[in-house]
Order: sequence, then C-alpha cells, then structure tokens
Amino acid sequence: MQPLYPLKFQPILKNKIWGGQKLQQLLNKPTTATDAGESWEISDVEGDTSVVANGPLEGTSLKTLLETYTSNLLGEKNFRQFGTKFPLLIKFIDAKEDLSVQLHPNDQLAKERHNSFGKTEMWYVLQADTDSNLIVGFSQQMTQELYLKHLEAKTLQSILNFDTVQAGDTYFIEVGRIHAIGAGVLLAEIQQTSDITYRVYDWDRVDAEGKERELHNDIALEAFDFDMPDNYRVKYSLDSNSSSELVRCPYFTTNVLDVKEPIQKENNHDSFMIYMCVEGSARLEMEGTFTELSMGETVLIPACIESFSISANHAKLLEVYV
Repeated sequence: MQPLYPLKFQPILKNKIWGGQKLQQLLNKPTTATDAGESWEISDVEGDTSVVANGPLEGTSLKTLLETYTSNLLGEKNFRQFGTKFPLLIKFIDAKEDLSVQLHPNDQLAKERHNSFGKTEMWYVLQADTDSNLIVGFSQQMTQELYLKHLEAKTLQSILNFDTVQAGDTYFIEVGRIHAIGAGVLLAEIQQTSDITYRVYDWDRVDAEGKERELHNDIALEAFDFDMPDNYRVKYSLDSNSSSELVRCPYFTTNVLDVKEPIQKENNHDSFMIYMCVEGSARLEMEGTFTELSMGETVLIPACIESFSISANHAKLLEVYV
C-alpha cells in the first residue's frame, strides 16, 4: 500500500449565474469561464468526488482513499463516526453578483428529507470590493409571522442584516440562519458535507432562458430558527506563528495561522488536517519531502502524519480539523 503524504486535489469548478473571474485571476484556478462561482477543493459529495492531483496517488479518488486508508486518513474517532464518508466540504466562492438569500437544514431535518448531513458552515473573506457585503440574519427581532408578511409583500430586503466586509472577516453560519454572499466578495467556505440549500429569495433575476430559479419557501419554513442570537461575526486575535482559533463547533474547528517563520506542527487531534492558503505562499515539509502551497491552494494532511513543519516569509493559512 502506498504510504500517505500531504494530498492536493484537482479543483472541481462550478459555473454559477452569480459567478465571476476571481477564482482564475486571484486564485489561479484552471478556468476561462466568466461565471466561475465555486471551486470545490475537497469534496465527497455524490457525483462530485475529489481526485488527487499530486504524488504517487495522483488520479485516485477521495472515495477510494477513504475505503483504502480508513482511519489512517480520517483519524480513528472520525472513522468510527463517519465510516468512509468525508465529513467536510471545502470551497472557495467568488460572488460577482449577489447569491440567493437562503438557509440550511439541521442534521435531523436533512436526514429525514434528503438522507444527508445538515449544513453548518463558516466563511473567511479573502478579498472584497469596496462596500461589498454579506447578509447574515435579520436586522430586527423576527417571528415567523413577521417574516411571512415581508416575504409575501416582497419586502424581505428591508428586514435583512447587511454587513460590509473586508479581507480577514469571518462568519459562522449555523443551520437555520438566513444568509447570502454579496456581490464583490471572494471567500473560503468550510462546511459539513452537504449540498442542501433552501433558497427563499433570488433578487427576481432570470437565467439566459428567462426562467427564475426555483425557490423553496414551503420546505424552508420548518428549517428556520427565528430565535438565534447575533453571534455570527467571529472576533479573533491574530497571533504570529501560532494557531488562532476562529470557529470551534461539533462539526469542525478552524484556526488561522499567520506564518512569518518556520513552525513545527504536531497533529494531536486524531483527525486529518486541512490547510487552505488564503494569503501569500508557504511550504510544508514532512520527512524531507516538500509540498508548496500558493494562495488559493488546499492540502489535506492525513491523520497518520503526526509531525510536519510549515515555513513562509509571509502566509496566512486556514487550519481545519474535526
């Protein structure tokens, strides 16, 4: 059996009605599309399984890796919980136009309706045009009755919370919270492995054939949590050369590393570790082998790799594990 090593995957690119060109221009993704909206960096979603892009295992699917290496890839506790399913979906998203206003179901509802995980997620902003914003939650206390009143009157925009953002801003999007990525924002998204989205408003736009996209207002209603606290914007301190915590939840932990000199890392989490380069470039070293990581690249460190180092003159990395 081929020994495991830091794994890169071929990006799975998704063209979207709201997509743009930043994935290619800023993150060097292999696309010439003018509407590239998402780059799925690591995916075990059915029909969109990642494939290794580097080293001796190049061309091997993530599904095959999971079935072959099991806990050596995932970690023992993750293998007990998830079996040969990878628990996270890792993306970069470029919104040239506003995304639809939406929310996601919790684990129970997603299991009952779609035989899927729920979709708890987080965002880290890589770049934002002047005055670009994210929609997260409501701008006032909300009830189902008041929400439905505005939805019917087509005045939903008047009760949404708009946050102007810049690079480094971080948001935690729990299931049941209404949200949308605004035009001009490029971000990293870490989420449970799920592609279940309930779209409730799409800015009255139509596709090239003049058709509006489907809305899911009926089934979305049960997924709403109207009593959520306004704790979605993440406050964090950025400490050089150490892992600064952004989000810790039952589904994932995400830290940010501001790398300015070599760091020795020990994996004591009984989990794979993922690094997303969100600024600059870095080099990972393990047992004399090197893996280069440029802005917009993602690497998966299998759980069996217990020690490695990261070096850079200047880089920011998101560090993710379960």
